[in-house]
Amino acid sequence: MTIRHSFRNDYSEGAHERILKTLAETNMMQQDGYGEDDYCMEASRLIKGKLGNDDVDIHYISGGTQANLIVISSILRPYESVIAANTGHINTHEAGAIEATGHRINAVDSADGKLTPDMVKLVLDEHTDEHMVKPGMVYISNSTEVGTVYKKDELAALYEYCRENGLYLFMDGARLGSALESRESDLEFSDMEKYTDVFYIGGTKNGALLGEAIVISNDDLKKCFRYSLKQKGALLAKGRIIGVQFLELFRDGLFEENASHANDMAFRISDAIADLGYGFIGTPSSNQIFPILPNELIEKLSEKYLFYVWSKEGEDSSSIRIVTSWATPVEAVEEFIEDIGEIKEMLR
Repeated sequence: MTIRHSFRNDYSEGAHERILKTLAETNMMQQDGYGEDDYCMEASRLIKGKLGNDDVDIHYISGGTQANLIVISSILRPYESVIAANTGHINTHEAGAIEATGHRINAVDSADGKLTPDMVKLVLDEHTDEHMVKPGMVYISNSTEVGTVYKKDELAALYEYCRENGLYLFMDGARLGSALESRESDLEFSDMEKYTDVFYIGGTKNGALLGEAIVISNDDLKKCFRYSLKQKGALLAKGRIIGVQFLELFRDGLFEENASHANDMAFRISDAIADLGYGFIGTPSSNQIFPILPNELIEKLSEKYLFYVWSKEGEDSSSIRIVTSWATPVEAVEEFIEDIGEIKEMLR
């Protein structure tokens, strides 16, 4: 049977047509290299304006794993470690990239993918002398790898605890747009630089061909960061390619528009699944949702749609991961919802 649509990820499509149009229009205009072109400069001006702070450094690189590796390895001393949720991307899906730079990950069990001051304290209490690694950073994702999002009081409390205990707070923002546009979030874009030392804005998963923007607000971390970019192969000669994309994303709200669409498609699905009487792993909060469905239904559904089976939930049920994107068609969502209902009736 023909597969109707893939819900495996939010980067299966290429790029928003407006980004492609601007890339084409600027293609033959000569520019300086290595992120010092007019497009990167203008994109940074727009992002700084949205943050309400001109005193941040912004660097454009190709992808999320590269961002995590460079930020963490450039900040930590050789004997320092990074604290992360056990579900954190650096701990589960980066092929030991962080460990390969010589830094240990102190993974903390987290049911919802988020970290709290108490969780961080557990690690600090266990690492008290020079015979062990010294925790130097806390890594979080927003939205998390299980689709949850941070509230303002949660992020502020974590940031304050990190400051009090000599830790840097780094936010992986691969899906930051989805997190900020979530119906569960009360965070503003401007809060990102207030409550982190460094974070990055994900473009790859929000309508760009590729690219992330690292934003450094802590003055102590700004010096010589471009050396780290160069050493790790991230200082692109044609940095303009990423600059153009972020310029278009932040010119007039496309960043928020793309993320809102992805969330809206996910919420349509989650609301319909809830109406059918099925539950979820966690509260659906972003463009990643994790419904728990009967295995028979999942098997039938997988004949028409692509998605990942996430975890076993009892003898006859499992959770699946559904991810929607900036480009997910409303028609595909409606068909998916209709098919779930029809399969449920068929299996009664």
